[in-house]
Amino acid sequence: MRKVKILIVSQYYPPEFALIPSELAEQLSTRGHSVRVLTGFPNYPQGKLYAGFKQSWRHTEMQGEVLVRRVPMFIDHSQNGFARFANYLSFAFGAAMATSFARGTDVVYVYATQMTAAAAPQLWRRILGIPYVLHVQDLWPESITGSSIVRSGKVKKLVDRLLGPWLSSVYRCSAGVIAIAPTMRSILAERGVPDEKLHTVFNWAVDSAEVVRGSQEATCAGGLCVIYAGNVGDLQDLETALEAARMVQDLQGFRLVIVGTGVAEKRLRRIAAESDIGNVEFRGRVDPVNMSAIYEESDFQLVTLKDMPIFRGTIPSKLQGSLSKGVPIITNVAGDTTTIVGEEGVGFTAPPEDALALAQVFRNAHSLPDEARKELSRRSRELYLRSMSARAGVDAIEGVLQVATHGENNRGIS
Repeated sequence: MRKVKILIVSQYYPPEFALIPSELAEQLSTRGHSVRVLTGFPNYPQGKLYAGFKQSWRHTEMQGEVLVRRVPMFIDHSQNGFARFANYLSFAFGAAMATSFARGTDVVYVYATQMTAAAAPQLWRRILGIPYVLHVQDLWPESITGSSIVRSGKVKKLVDRLLGPWLSSVYRCSAGVIAIAPTMRSILAERGVPDEKLHTVFNWAVDSAEVVRGSQEATCAGGLCVIYAGNVGDLQDLETALEAARMVQDLQGFRLVIVGTGVAEKRLRRIAAESDIGNVEFRGRVDPVNMSAIYEESDFQLVTLKDMPIFRGTIPSKLQGSLSKGVPIITNVAGDTTTIVGEEGVGFTAPPEDALALAQVFRNAHSLPDEARKELSRRSRELYLRSMSARAGVDAIEGVLQVATHGENNRGIS
């Protein structure tokens, strides 16, 4: 396979938890490609600059064999819509100002948690002729208009009008578009992305030969520990999980543990306290290096999101993280996530935003015999290795990038 010069553009990168772009950079570099990264200064998820960093225009560092350049940006992770947009746009501006860093690149990979990360690559496509590949993590504009940072109906309509034409041009000018789930691919096709540009690649987790969940090797003690680990935001619909936990306070040994932080954490803590929900525990932020202990404690991982059409094509990364450790799933995410969990037999499903149904799932999981839990754990790990490992994901993305560098129409302006 021909070795190419690859620039990875991602607003987030280690020491922030940014597994996909960082592991992609490391593995592509190990495979002999020349890899650079353009990113911002670390501040996620608290919205505060990490200790030891000072923003500047000339900051570069080496992470292994990968050269990383950081650009200044307006730091914010609040509920203020204007501040959040300023955060996204300032990274896009900073990346555009680092055009010289992109020169000589064969292809640009865009880790599109925010689609604004694609603004600079789109500019480079026009002025430098460098093809870019989008790895879409969240569908815009719905991820913006469906969140609490845009509350006014009039503002939502304005955002739709402003972003719609630009997003169409970003997809049109790209050399390839990677979706993280089959339904997302279908939605992108409906929005005009040609089938020959579309690819589906599941996100992956930290690969490990270790299956840490004790249920596979130990006898359950008669209780049930359900852990939610991830962003504690408005779109995660953890209110439904709290209400379901309140309904099962009669279950001996049942615990719902919420690991992580975010804009909804204070509200959820208040709800739990005011409703006297005694079987819910908040852990706050846990360093990624300590997550193995969390998985070891977990009987099931809770994967939950609000009932919104865009989430039918979303597979939250915590799904892969749990499966990789042999931890089965409880989910109420409609669409691809529920389909995978149900068809592969790796957990329980409930309809979205239905606390009564989720409470019944908690009861079903609590009553599950030890041998059945062990079988769910075995299937979970097996599914991850078969379909969602880092090697499978990097192989697929490497192939898309290779095609992008020699596509006959990649360097034309469309």
